[in-house]
Amino acid sequence: MLTIAQLTGRDDSHLVPCAGPHRLQADAAAAFERLQSDAREAGFELAIASSHRSYERQRIIWNGKAGGERAVHDDAGAPVDVLALPPAARLHAILRFSALPGTSRHHWGTDLDIYDAAAVPADYAVELTPAEVAPGGPFDALHRWLDERMAAYASQGFFRPYARDCGGVAPERWHLSYAPLSRELAGRVTAQALKECWDCDREPLALRAEVEAELPALLARYVAVAENWCG
Repeated sequence: MLTIAQLTGRDDSHLVPCAGPHRLQADAAAAFERLQSDAREAGFELAIASSHRSYERQRIIWNGKAGGERAVHDDAGAPVDVLALPPAARLHAILRFSALPGTSRHHWGTDLDIYDAAAVPADYAVELTPAEVAPGGPFDALHRWLDERMAAYASQGFFRPYARDCGGVAPERWHLSYAPLSRELAGRVTAQALKECWDCDREPLALRAEVEAELPALLARYVAVAENWCG
């Protein structure tokens, strides 16, 4: 079982290399390699766009978006002028696609974002947008194949925690989670543990006052996933 430091992305000692520069927990890495082999037999080149993400990296992303230095998009992929929004509304616009530092499933070494490298040129810049995985998008065929594998419980333990819109995080078909490990980790990071994590960071968390004013509700809406996410 992971420690709180590992769960919040401040300790990466639970990880092993996977698919080049990426890192996952050992069991998740082995399962991904099996899924990758299955995909290759079906004509896809399953590749990782993002795997483990540290607390510091997530905080850089979060603060950049809160300060208007990084792009924030709406559900249709259109840019959002976050600095024109009141702080509370800005918070929710960011949370639609980006996790609070310390709450990201990418901290755990069980979750990853994937794409089909065989479907695009080598210099293609993967964006992880709804258009890329929609019908007619470059990664649609891979995800339809994954749909079939998941329905048959033949996806090597990987499922989508954000498969449907529950009013929190927007659907992310590209986000896979290794259920045999991740379902045991969900809900272990409490509000108090998060506050302690933010307290010990050398850089302040942007919008912290707004976050703490709604923290229990935010955890329920944007961090918890549907109970039947992996069947």
